[in-house]
Amino acid sequence: MTSSDIGTIGFIGAGLIGQAVARQAVDHGYDVVLSNSRGPETLGDVVSALGPRAQADTAEGAAKRGDLVVVTIPLKAYQQVPVEPLTGKIVIDTNNYYPQRDGQIAELDDKSATSSGLLQAHLPGSHVVKAFNHIGSAHITEHAQPAGTDDRRALAIAGDDADAKATVGRILDEIGFDVVDLGPLAESWRIEPGTPGYGPRLDAAAMREALANAER
Repeated sequence: MTSSDIGTIGFIGAGLIGQAVARQAVDHGYDVVLSNSRGPETLGDVVSALGPRAQADTAEGAAKRGDLVVVTIPLKAYQQVPVEPLTGKIVIDTNNYYPQRDGQIAELDDKSATSSGLLQAHLPGSHVVKAFNHIGSAHITEHAQPAGTDDRRALAIAGDDADAKATVGRILDEIGFDVVDLGPLAESWRIEPGTPGYGPRLDAAAMREALANAER
């Protein structure tokens, strides 16, 4: 699948990160379907602000209607993500593990798993790609720049499927960012909270250095 095969992006979660990614998607010609845990009727203002390319639905509906789906909910709720309608699809995971919000998760505490790896295990038929977890929501729109811009901000991605990563990489490039592939989901800890690449505005070279210098 290429980015040109994707017309509609579904969103499971419609918080600040989800809304910012949806705004960039709409502005670059994608249709979006947003959902949250409270029901589509609570998303009227968000959909109105995004314009005619945006609609609201249930999580199940967003999962079914999206050619690609962004999961952007608190990690503690990841097991509520619909499984069957996401089979065969690329799923972008924006999540981070915050114990004060999510509670203690043993396999993350002992570093035997990654947060994106947990979602991949929950969605065995999907192609999970970690992205957007290390950028502030406002910066998704504020830092976006055309391809080829000097010192363009880079975002890291991780995933186990090369084609899925390539598709996500093309979308990130379209909406304003260089892309650094840090490898499989097992290496995605390199861009989790507390690592050098988490948060700051870095170009591709600096992001590669930050990923290399990360310590688990």
